[in-house]
Amino acid sequence: MKQPPPRNRWGFPELGFGVGLRAPHFSHILEKRPEVDFFEILTENHLDTGGRPAEVLDEVAAHWPVVMHGVSLSIGSTDPLDFDYLAKVRDLAARAGALWISDHLCWTGVLGRNTHDLLPLPLTDESLRHVIDRVRLVQEFLERPLMLENPSTYLEFASSTIPEWEFLARLTEEADCGLLLDVNNVHVSATNHGFDPYEYIRAIPAERVPQFHLAGFTDKGTHLLDTHSDHVHARVWDLYEATLEHVGHRATLLEWDADIPPFEVVHAEVLEARRRWLTRDGSREQHHVS
Repeated sequence: MKQPPPRNRWGFPELGFGVGLRAPHFSHILEKRPEVDFFEILTENHLDTGGRPAEVLDEVAAHWPVVMHGVSLSIGSTDPLDFDYLAKVRDLAARAGALWISDHLCWTGVLGRNTHDLLPLPLTDESLRHVIDRVRLVQEFLERPLMLENPSTYLEFASSTIPEWEFLARLTEEADCGLLLDVNNVHVSATNHGFDPYEYIRAIPAERVPQFHLAGFTDKGTHLLDTHSDHVHARVWDLYEATLEHVGHRATLLEWDADIPPFEVVHAEVLEARRRWLTRDGSREQHHVS
């Protein structure tokens, strides 16, 4: 008999099915109290921010579990870590009662300049050691494990010697951190670079994954762009089901960040993720999205 996939390394709760908290949906969420299991906030949207965003976050955190997802950690940069930024992240996590903090395996700038983009790393032993050391420092400062997301990429370094899935597996084990597994990003990068997305998924250490991301992409013919501006593609749904088979269920979050539709449209994508989980694994009474 096949053994079930292991639980996540830290025993984090399997939150169910959630959506990203976005400003166009604030009124709907507060007035309708939709049946969503959890919300994910974009960290930078709530740093140094008061007024309505702060009030909404406080209200959401009082009624739903919250997790945090950032874009400015720049874990792969050669610039020193920004501990002023990390202190703000730590304070925000305390305020929101965030169950975990995530960011991206990337760099966002160098020499103090921020490109406001998630740039790919050369996948080498040298960069692996560099990122491991920085992740350890960040986790020590935050006093909690860090989750890093696999990015969508559009080019590769000629100097890379390690497949991305192996890089992530080694990083999460040696730094004792987690992986926010973005299923859409696996498909986007696999299409752009010509690798097998199912091989990627099979190589991921299941116990290191507390959360999945799903999103829509834009097809530009020669490349896919991770725009978070459309419905989840059929091939990404297929890959999600294969990921469930390998990893087991984890908190599944639907991202929609451009051309944001009414909340009901985003919610329907979450319900589709739940339907696929229930179809393959039967009833799960502990999750309440309906």
